[in-house]
Amino acid sequence: MLSLASRLGLLGSLGACVVAALWFRSKQNRAHAMGGKISNPKLLWLFFAIWFWLFECAVLAFEPALPWGYRVILGVHAASMWLRGVVEMVMLYVTRNWRPPIGISHDVLCIVTVLGLAVALPLPLDSSWGLLAPALVGMLLFSLGVEVLYAALFFQAVEGKTTGEKGIWFASEDEARFRRINRITTAFNAPQLAFQLVLLVAAFRQ
Repeated sequence: MLSLASRLGLLGSLGACVVAALWFRSKQNRAHAMGGKISNPKLLWLFFAIWFWLFECAVLAFEPALPWGYRVILGVHAASMWLRGVVEMVMLYVTRNWRPPIGISHDVLCIVTVLGLAVALPLPLDSSWGLLAPALVGMLLFSLGVEVLYAALFFQAVEGKTTGEKGIWFASEDEARFRRINRITTAFNAPQLAFQLVLLVAAFRQ
């Protein structure tokens, strides 16, 4: 079901994200790290989203076995997220004026774009991917909806204090104000990771 190039791209990017997550956890959880400490559930979500949106979608956009309608959706989404990534890094680490409502607005735009393309493009169910292809689009929409929820809850928890030298960008493990967010994140991480595991197993077995 997956070409050799897609398999190498998925495994290589997944491995890189795991290594980056371990490094980032060590760096971010030192005392006085810019943006604050990050909890394990949030670390898992952050790098899962990076891999899914920036790498998996980009790789599968070039997968010849996947019908072209799905490839367009994934490719457009990946391009949008790569652009956002560049802008967000500048606003976080240079201008230090990133605010969750900016990300929420982009997430909503992505949801509308995915839904619009899903209506406009042919999305067949009779390819070698079967129901996994529409399920992938469904999981993409689910992950974007989850991100909107996370950003809104986080913005409320930090009372909008995400900018400047002392801005908080991450939910920590030990602060009471983030416990609810971390519980919700843990709950939503499980089905998303389980789906990706099923998808990868199915894709690599065929």
